[in-house]
Amino acid sequence: MPKRKAAGDAKESPKKTKAEVGGTSSKSDFSSNAKTKSGKHWNLKIASWNVDGLRGTVKKNGHAYIPQEDPDIICLQETKCTDKDVPKEFTAAVEGYHGYWYSPTEKKGYAGTALLSKTKPIKVTYGIGVEEHDDEGRVITAEFDDFYMVTAYVPNAGRGLVRLDYRGTWDEAFTAYLKKLDKKKPVVLCGDLNVAHNEIDLKNPKSNKNKTPGFTDQEREGFTTLLDEGFKDSYRELYPEETDCYTFWSYMGGARAKNVGWRLDYFVLSDRLMPQLCDNVIRSEVMGSDHCPIVLLLAMGK
Repeated sequence: MPKRKAAGDAKESPKKTKAEVGGTSSKSDFSSNAKTKSGKHWNLKIASWNVDGLRGTVKKNGHAYIPQEDPDIICLQETKCTDKDVPKEFTAAVEGYHGYWYSPTEKKGYAGTALLSKTKPIKVTYGIGVEEHDDEGRVITAEFDDFYMVTAYVPNAGRGLVRLDYRGTWDEAFTAYLKKLDKKKPVVLCGDLNVAHNEIDLKNPKSNKNKTPGFTDQEREGFTTLLDEGFKDSYRELYPEETDCYTFWSYMGGARAKNVGWRLDYFVLSDRLMPQLCDNVIRSEVMGSDHCPIVLLLAMGK
């Protein structure tokens, strides 16, 4: 896909960027001069955001973030709408993008994913090719010249962990799917993976361990298994000891204002893409959802 020119004189962007309630401030600065370890400037920007219902995000003016961020690819999770229900305000905000939407076959207003790209993909597929996992609109894969872009909204284990066994079968099938892709081209996986991998990835690990969806031994081990198959959690590769860096906050108890959160949203990369990694940014103060956007900067090409 076409690469941007290096922005050598741009200001370095912090991992957390200021934004106002209901979207972003007109003064928000999403520029970056991030480079790879070898000194190459980024030329590809990918954003990912669990919008917790796209129509609700638009009502909060969250869509105003997208043209300010200006990503080459934007992936959305938990859209809770079909392509026919997309608000006109959002359509205007992503004018010029090629859009791909995946919704549940039966449950309306539930789950759902979207992938929008300035460059038309070579091919787009929906689901992971396993019938029991492909009826909730959870995975979109776009093939580009140099990589596969996969966005996923991984199933939550549910209140009382009632879907924990199903989550286990999902994790196994999804890992197998990603391994199959990785044999052909490197993979960029993004989305709400519904797991806080380590204790550093949530505010209150002790009170949530094996009690709350997203922080059971089984879910954490499932993510470890994925990484062991030749993938990297790009944020922790860059910031292994960074604390209080979350992407999700409950609406209850003023959790976001207190920064009592979880890091549930990830960019996971094939090992061989690590030399192209420039930065992984958490836009923690961009409003419009109970999750915030995350952004990946890569230096693709020679």
